[in-house]
Amino acid sequence: MAIPDLLRLLILAAIWGGSFLFMRVAAPVLGPAFLVEGRSFFAAVFLLALALYLKKNNRLLKDWKHYAFMGFFNSALPFLLFAQASLHLSTSQLSTLNATGPIWGYLIGVILKIETLSFKRGLGLVLGFTGVGLLFGHVDTQLDDAIWVSVALGLSAACCYGLASNYAKRSKSIDPFDNAHGSMWASAFLLLPTLLWFPMQSEPTPSVWSSVFALGVICSGIAYLLYFRLIENIGAASALSVAFLIPLFGTLWGVIFMGEVLSWHVVFGMAVILLGTALVTQFNPSTLFANAKRASM
Repeated sequence: MAIPDLLRLLILAAIWGGSFLFMRVAAPVLGPAFLVEGRSFFAAVFLLALALYLKKNNRLLKDWKHYAFMGFFNSALPFLLFAQASLHLSTSQLSTLNATGPIWGYLIGVILKIETLSFKRGLGLVLGFTGVGLLFGHVDTQLDDAIWVSVALGLSAACCYGLASNYAKRSKSIDPFDNAHGSMWASAFLLLPTLLWFPMQSEPTPSVWSSVFALGVICSGIAYLLYFRLIENIGAASALSVAFLIPLFGTLWGVIFMGEVLSWHVVFGMAVILLGTALVTQFNPSTLFANAKRASM
């Protein structure tokens, strides 16, 4: 893998790992609804400005049903669920739950008969959900109910990503940039009614607004562009390796900026979940550079 692409991979993992940190900062103040509405809106505006600058001929209205589905299951609903979960879970826990997305995608694919069940990938399913139990093996009894509800929300958000990935495999081919642009506008519109049900909690500070802006422009808009560039340069299989780096950066940012403390069950649970994800996705580190080399030829 070329050095620029390796840097892009690390930067992308750092950005997506940081998204959970920004949620932890802004969600208690804005509330989940205003937070994710701001995230989707800023991302959509950024991508619109970029589309105008690049003179891209977007046909968002023509494929509005596709964008509505992707906007709901790949952005609006998982963003909202993770934002609610961030009120009680740490960045390391949130980013690790996010890593179960491929596991959910495979399970849904098996149910829909898109994927076939094998021993190795089935073992990955078992390890993935066992890791969740290990990750949350020790919780404060006073917060037990709130934490387990948040775990369910985080897993549901990751399940949404798995559902969206299976839909994307079977849907017609749409330019990746248009997919990101259209789904972000759909997400912003679909989230508007939630603003009536989940009011803003308190007056936002400049740091809170900065977190929302960073979630939209950096963690959604710029991150998508980096991801698509990686797919173009090194191939989709190699680009997906970012999923294994996100929890590491999410944990790092939580320790540095939120003062979160790592315990053995967090580290062990994270390792088991990532191992399960690797088995489900059939990820082989030895083929990473080979895939990248073939993609560049």
